[in-house]
Amino acid sequence: MSFSSGEQRGQSPAAPPAKAQDLLNNSGQNVTAENACVDQVSPALDEASPGSTSPFEMLDMEPVPPPYQKVQPHWFFCKRADDNTLWFPFSREDSDKLENAYNTGDDECEVVVAVDGERYDVHVKERKRYAIYWEQATTEVRRCTWFYKGDKDTRFMPYPEDFSNSLEDAYMIAVTLDEWKRKLDFPTGETVILHNPKLIMHYQPIGTQEDWVSSPSEQTRPRTVKRGVENIAVEIPDGEPEKVDHLVFMVHGIGPACDLRFRSIIQCVNDFRSASLSLLASHYKHAQLEGKVGRVEFLPVNWHSALHGDATGVDEDINRITLPSISRLRHFTNDTLLDLFFYNSPTYCQTIVDTVASEINRLHTLFKQRHPEFKGDNSVVGHSLGSLILFDMLTNQRSGSESPRDEVLSDDPCHPKHDTLEQALTRLGLQQYLPTLQAENLDLESLALCQENDVKDLGIPLGPRKKILKYVRRKCFSEDYKATRQPKAKRQDPPQGSLNSEENGNPSPGSEAQKAQLHRTQSITSSVDYEYFNMGIGQTSEGIAKGQVSINYPQLAFHPQTFFAFGSPIGMFLTVRGLKRIDPNYSFPTCKSFYNIYHPFDPVAYRIEPMIISEVDLEPMLIPHHKGRKRMHLELKESLTRMSMDLKNNVLGSLRSAWQSLARLPVAALPPVEEGETTVEGNSQERQEAENEEAELKVSMEQPEQAEQPEIKMGMLNGGRRIDHVLQEKPIESFNEYLFAIQSHLCYWESEDTALLLLKEIYDKLDVTFEQPQQ
Repeated sequence: MSFSSGEQRGQSPAAPPAKAQDLLNNSGQNVTAENACVDQVSPALDEASPGSTSPFEMLDMEPVPPPYQKVQPHWFFCKRADDNTLWFPFSREDSDKLENAYNTGDDECEVVVAVDGERYDVHVKERKRYAIYWEQATTEVRRCTWFYKGDKDTRFMPYPEDFSNSLEDAYMIAVTLDEWKRKLDFPTGETVILHNPKLIMHYQPIGTQEDWVSSPSEQTRPRTVKRGVENIAVEIPDGEPEKVDHLVFMVHGIGPACDLRFRSIIQCVNDFRSASLSLLASHYKHAQLEGKVGRVEFLPVNWHSALHGDATGVDEDINRITLPSISRLRHFTNDTLLDLFFYNSPTYCQTIVDTVASEINRLHTLFKQRHPEFKGDNSVVGHSLGSLILFDMLTNQRSGSESPRDEVLSDDPCHPKHDTLEQALTRLGLQQYLPTLQAENLDLESLALCQENDVKDLGIPLGPRKKILKYVRRKCFSEDYKATRQPKAKRQDPPQGSLNSEENGNPSPGSEAQKAQLHRTQSITSSVDYEYFNMGIGQTSEGIAKGQVSINYPQLAFHPQTFFAFGSPIGMFLTVRGLKRIDPNYSFPTCKSFYNIYHPFDPVAYRIEPMIISEVDLEPMLIPHHKGRKRMHLELKESLTRMSMDLKNNVLGSLRSAWQSLARLPVAALPPVEEGETTVEGNSQERQEAENEEAELKVSMEQPEQAEQPEIKMGMLNGGRRIDHVLQEKPIESFNEYLFAIQSHLCYWESEDTALLLLKEIYDKLDVTFEQPQQ
């Protein structure tokens, strides 16, 4: 890079800094930065004639320049999507941590800084950002001071650090000497002109004749250059509270995409987490200021990649039998809709539940390691098929006095009775990889926490590493419970109640009628007590007796506080499996709260409450709007309904008054009485008919104003509270519910109303006061 100055405006009021003085001493020579050196100094800009005024000189300039102040860096990270490179700023807290590590770190040792709620680690020297809880490509990190925006760009982009350093050096000289209109030439042919502190332009090199451009003027349009993040239009996110009050695991439904924008479960959970942070700031403001509220952490649970990965080979088998016509539709079906059939297959259902349980346990263990101070509870969220998977797992959890937290997440998750690493590899016939794993000080516990990419980096091929990871994870998290899953003797008094019961009543637990009913209607797919309805995949007890494969549901490493189901088909699947009614006394063995949340137009969602109490037709609970009001179109609909009822009542009242007037005509208006007739009998008959008609009118008027239904206890599945909760549809969705049906099934990830319901349930149990913000 080389630069030259325009006219000198006078001596600077302050002596130049040492670095500026060094650059000034070499101002007649080339100023070389890293990877930015040139052969000769570019000529200076022509001096402006006294009689002419450059448009740049007419800009607002201070008569006495302020002393040079060092630019304040801000750290950004890169995201690449659809062949576009976007840069996003870290929060100010994370940026300050990175800057401190950059300034105080050792040049030889790598410094690692946890950012974004400790979900990512930044290697400062390497300038890379690594995901902790899920597999994601590493992203570039940059220490940014100078930014540019092209004529067609919508946002400012940061310059590379070496380019920014060159610009900063030239800016320092210009400010110190009060010399502007300086031109910097770069080896790439690019030119930057510092007209004044507020106008700095970056010119691209002029292309050759062969370059395809619409016009020379379009090709040479300059970029706008800004110094410092405070001078560009960018939204710097707020930092997240360090304290975590609650941990939530979110399981996705069918397919790899979770919304209409085809985003992954990771991106959708990130949006849900951001919405929850905003709601905490608005609805728990005082509690946050008092330090009573931290934040809720949401972690995604991905099982689709394990099912459709190389380990199962199911995609290759399906592709061999797929017809070549309408290939895009068939590919969508194979990748998405077939997950429903896979879950109804004993072979792949076992793979799915094993993956979900092991991934939840892995995330829970890793979170505890990174947050040793965490003492809060855990909850689970399932969307679509993911809610059915969690429902089946929670139904088949083992309850007892000994907490699984102590059993699975003890200091040594792999108990002494388990195999050692050498014994495990010997069982698998993979002893040759023992030295490789031992060289990294890996044992069964640490190997169970490794991602597949970690084992791949050790040079272990695909097939062996799949076998090792599957064996180790199931060994460390599930083996302690396999012995407890064998059929037990039929118990006379199940403490938790039964999911299945007679519609006309609940026979005594020990009666033969109940035993016969349980054996006739329940779908047996795993070894559980027959006094509990087994939420399996539709196999019968006869099939189990014939030796067919059953599902061995693994145990979670904790007892969930609450289970939230989004757009869930649980009710439909239970009905298809032969379950007619859920016993009001039934509850999950390890989870005491359950919420079924759905959009009114969701074609996949079904209700749960009618399966518990079928005698009363109850409307679902309407989820309040996060701004504390009902949507305007719903209020308008209710107002119109009330108006129509009032109009109907007024019409009926008018008819009643008219009928009463006709029934009480004056005697003079009546015809003369014939001989043999009595007026008493005629008048009594007319009065009787009038009273009957008035009674009918009164009944018809009172029908719309029925008495409020008494509060009904909705069984023990949610501790006696209501289970079904419905979202309020948007005004545009009310025009055509069919048009927004698919979108309604995928709306939960971006629904602030849903997020607020979760937060309220979580913090109500922590006795934190909910605050409705003022409109």
